[in-house]
Amino acid sequence: MRLILFGPPGVGKGTQAKMLAEELGVPHISTGDMLRAAAAEGTDLGTKAKAIMDAGRLVPDDVMIGIVRQVLGSSRAAGGFVLDGFPRTLDQAKALAEILRELRIAKYWVLNFEVDDEEVIRRLGSRLVCRTEGRILNSETDGLAPGARCPECGGELIQRDDDRPGTVRKRLQVYYAQTVPVIEFYRALGVVADVDGANSIDVVHREIRALLNDLRLR
Repeated sequence: MRLILFGPPGVGKGTQAKMLAEELGVPHISTGDMLRAAAAEGTDLGTKAKAIMDAGRLVPDDVMIGIVRQVLGSSRAAGGFVLDGFPRTLDQAKALAEILRELRIAKYWVLNFEVDDEEVIRRLGSRLVCRTEGRILNSETDGLAPGARCPECGGELIQRDDDRPGTVRKRLQVYYAQTVPVIEFYRALGVVADVDGANSIDVVHREIRALLNDLRLR
C-alpha cells in the first residue's frame, strides 16, 4: 500500500499517518524525517540540505526532490509507504509523479483530509507544546493552559505563535493557494479519496481503514 496524505494544518493527518504506517507495516515518511535522516547519513544531498537548514533557509525543490527520490527508491520503502508533507506544490507533485514512474510504481492513493476552517482554528488554538521535549498536548482534553507544566517532564507548556488564530488563517490561505492545485492534479489522475477529518481520531481511522479495504479491490 502506497499512500500520500494531504490536508490543511491541524487536520490530524500526521497522527493518522503514524497509525496507518504501524498497522500496514510500512514506513511513515515525513518531510522533516527525510531531511533529518539525509543530513545524519551525510549523503551529498543530505550535506547540502543540512547546510541550507542550518542557515535558516528553506530547502529548494531540487534538493528536496532528490532526497525524496532516494528515500522512495530505497529498500526501506520497497514494500510501501505513507508519505506525509510532500508534495506541497504543483511542481513538486509533477516531480513526484515522474519519480514514481521511474520506480515503476503505478498504483498509489492520495488521501485528502477535509475539515472546516473554523474547526482547524479551534484545534490548533487548543494545542500546547512542551518547551523542553516538544511533546504536544491539548488544552481542552488535557485540562492544561499555557504556562502550565508538562505532566511528563515538567517543562513549560506554550502555545506556538503559528497556532494563534490570525496566523492559522494565514497558513490556511497559503495552503489553499499552493496545495489545492496539487489535489486537482491528482484528481485528474483518478487517485484521490476524500476523508472527513472532522470526527474523533478513532472514528476517522475506522473510516480510513474501510476506505483502504475498498481501494484494495480497485
